[in-house]
Amino acid sequence: MIDLYYWTTPNGHKITIFLEETGVPYTIKPINIGKGEQFNPDFLKISPNNRIPAIVDHEPADEGEPLSIFESGAILEYLAMKTGAYLPSNVRGRAEVMQWLFWQMGGLGPMLGQNHHFRNYSAEKITYAIERYTKETERLYGVLDDRLTDRPFVANDYSIADMACYPWIVLHERQGQDLNDFPNLKRWFEAIQKRPAVERAYALARQINPDTRGMTEEAKKILFGQGRRTKS
Repeated sequence: MIDLYYWTTPNGHKITIFLEETGVPYTIKPINIGKGEQFNPDFLKISPNNRIPAIVDHEPADEGEPLSIFESGAILEYLAMKTGAYLPSNVRGRAEVMQWLFWQMGGLGPMLGQNHHFRNYSAEKITYAIERYTKETERLYGVLDDRLTDRPFVANDYSIADMACYPWIVLHERQGQDLNDFPNLKRWFEAIQKRPAVERAYALARQINPDTRGMTEEAKKILFGQGRRTKS
């Protein structure tokens, strides 16, 4: 059984997609990041970076004590290795998947996250920052669009690389992007969107967090006011 410490963010969706695709039994432990639950001492023992997602595997392969893992990319790799699913066993196939997983973790996620912040959440609308991250989002979309020119998925077969990238593309309109400008990416996006496991993962998210009114000012203080020793 997997305990998934989760909130309804792109990084959180990565893990519910994998678990729904594989049918691995799991229990969701909601961590409402808008209320500061990520600073709970018990959660920090599992995720010292005070970020979701994180997991606790109560049946690790070594049959030892429960194993906790944080960082969505590390979780995807761990679960793929444990289940033997969505990560090739051969050297070249595995390398293809892992480099695109790292590309998402090091580029697509952080840059699109900054796009979200300056376009949608920042109290001060800084033109340079908005343009900078919107353009970088466009560039990264272009990299993905080019990659998908001659293959159905990022690393040929559907994999954890696709699961990592997809939730960030779901928010394309909020990022100032039109998928019609990226036909290969659009085709890929629509194919993944129709997968039953993906539909289940997002339906579950709506059950856990049905509030679509947007981020409150209090939540912004919690999420964007973190320093070394302060939460706001």
